[in-house]
Amino acid sequence: MTTFTVISTFSGGGGSSLGYTLAGGKILLAVEWDDNAVATYRANFPSTDVYHGDIAQLSVEKIMQRTGIRPGELDILDGSPPCQGFSTQGKRQIGDPRNQLFREYCRILRGLQPRMLVMENVSGMVKGKMRLLFADILRELKSCGYDVKAKLLNSMYYNVPQSRQRMIFVGVRNEMGIAPSHPSPRSNPITVRQAFHGLSDIPEERPQLSPDSKTSQQMLAVAPGMHCKFHFSHKRLHWDRPAPTIDKGGGSGAYHVWHPKEHRPITVSEYKRLGSFPDSFVFIGKVNDAVDRIGNSVPPNFMRAIAEHVRDNILVRCPR
Repeated sequence: MTTFTVISTFSGGGGSSLGYTLAGGKILLAVEWDDNAVATYRANFPSTDVYHGDIAQLSVEKIMQRTGIRPGELDILDGSPPCQGFSTQGKRQIGDPRNQLFREYCRILRGLQPRMLVMENVSGMVKGKMRLLFADILRELKSCGYDVKAKLLNSMYYNVPQSRQRMIFVGVRNEMGIAPSHPSPRSNPITVRQAFHGLSDIPEERPQLSPDSKTSQQMLAVAPGMHCKFHFSHKRLHWDRPAPTIDKGGGSGAYHVWHPKEHRPITVSEYKRLGSFPDSFVFIGKVNDAVDRIGNSVPPNFMRAIAEHVRDNILVRCPR
């Protein structure tokens, strides 16, 4: 099997969609409510239909009308429900309403009955009291008629120069009689040095701090890979290691990442490389918008590895 169909929910700026496309997938519909994310998605996938709005207002009937598919015909329902309520970087409130958006995904899953499901979320959902919600999600997915397996995977073993651990749910409709599985590691970790190779050839304004500023003086004294605290916490990337997890806002947890050697924050082009986005990928809006899109995304190379695995090991065996 070389081609397969996907509906992407909580699509963001298109990181996961790019991964599916690189694996031979055809995105029939993307679902996203954020204005900037939708503008970015449309700039990179102009031929893909995008539902711009609240997923709770999108009925299964409307999806079938827009895509022309009937229940049971779709190959993969993809989704990355917002994870702020689970994140170890946030307050981790078990009652956070964002924790319940997975139920909209399950509503669509029940209605469309695709051959497979792939859902991504943060590792924090299996830590502490959040494990109760993780068990609830797993139970709900299975109740939709799927054999489901969840596994923590780190994107740095899938051609992404970033240590980013995520929970990946893979499910197969029960009647297919095929056990879900996950891809084995595909690569050794890619270092920041390797990721940034050739970027000097890309014209881009490079942010600099005044050398006499307090921030500048403190950062100059910090060796690569170390951090210091002042108004905000900053951390230099290390040339010979993968980047830490890059979150929304361009930081790594409590830290804002800086270039390994040059005295500045990293540029959008460098963020793209750390997120495994191609240099040609277009981000709409201001620098902060681009950084947010990258930090919220599923790295394309990560999703490509997952998509290629399910394509070659599961979908190829599914009755059609």
